[in-house]
Amino acid sequence: MSKKPITRRAALKAAGTVGVAGLAGCSGTSSSGDNSSSDSTDSLTAAFLYESEVGEVGWDRAHEDARQAVDDEFDWLDTRFSEAVDSSDVKRVMEEYITGGADVIFGTTFGFMDPIAELSPEYPDTVFEHCSGFKTTDNMGRYYGRLYQARYLCGVAAGLLTESNQLGYVGAFPIPELVRQINAFVLGARSVNPDVTAGVRWTNAWLDPPTVTQAVNTLINDGADVINNHQTSTAAVQTAAENDAYAFTYTTSMADAGGEFYGSSAIFNWEEFYKPTLQSVYDDEWESDAYWKGLESGVIDIDDFGPQVSDDIVSEVETQKQEIINGERSVWEGSQFEGESDEFLFSQMGSYVEGIEGEVPSS
Repeated sequence: MSKKPITRRAALKAAGTVGVAGLAGCSGTSSSGDNSSSDSTDSLTAAFLYESEVGEVGWDRAHEDARQAVDDEFDWLDTRFSEAVDSSDVKRVMEEYITGGADVIFGTTFGFMDPIAELSPEYPDTVFEHCSGFKTTDNMGRYYGRLYQARYLCGVAAGLLTESNQLGYVGAFPIPELVRQINAFVLGARSVNPDVTAGVRWTNAWLDPPTVTQAVNTLINDGADVINNHQTSTAAVQTAAENDAYAFTYTTSMADAGGEFYGSSAIFNWEEFYKPTLQSVYDDEWESDAYWKGLESGVIDIDDFGPQVSDDIVSEVETQKQEIINGERSVWEGSQFEGESDEFLFSQMGSYVEGIEGEVPSS
């Protein structure tokens, strides 16, 4: 564990001063209970930075749903957020929040890691948390969920749904996070159907619906009848469904886009991280760490299954889910990654498991 910082709240309490002032110039605010004026040392202000505008589904939607959940949960909490924050503008936005009295700042995307790591030492009494990266400082923690476990379970369903035994996957960037999830999806499928193979197409973008649509069509033309993806839009799900291919996705439910051909989604429940983290800051017990929990914590899960996923398939998925939670099953068992450390799994995985065509391109 890194050294516990002297937080702004603790300093205010010790000095017997009043609490934080209201922020100005942010994209959105929300407050609970009687803390909207932030006139008590027992209040806490947290700011959330999103890379994209918050839509109805996807990565930022999952974080925004969680922000709203924690805001409703704690009457001592005041939350603020900024959306469509470019990586080049992160420091400026964070400093505005800090000047305005923010006690905690959550940077919710990988691209915010370096700006937060660079800025955090300049503000040692502010708590910073960064999602999906690998750097920490004394007052900057990092957090992510073991989404690969949920991807594996989606793979179990996919392996039982496919008739062609060919899966397709649209990835964003060939980084360990995504390679890990692709591998887990295919391992899940091959756990129930050893004949499954998979093709992967990379878009080199988190949000590029036209390129995603083209990639899905190519995969389906190559024989895939189940599609998964790592994109923050419904393009892959909708295109797959329009071609009568089962559609799996991630971060939030995209059932409406998939319709009759919706499979499921590997979803984040970020409030399961934000609630205890904010409580620890409020209690002056927060310490910088590397949070990476899985199904057992509830921070990740799978969405409800689509209408064509049979009860027998759901039962198999639930059985394997409980085995993972109970420690009776490892996603990586039987693969070249069995027994690898968390450090390797998180930041070094760079090759495909058996059954995936081709090789991981150089990032």
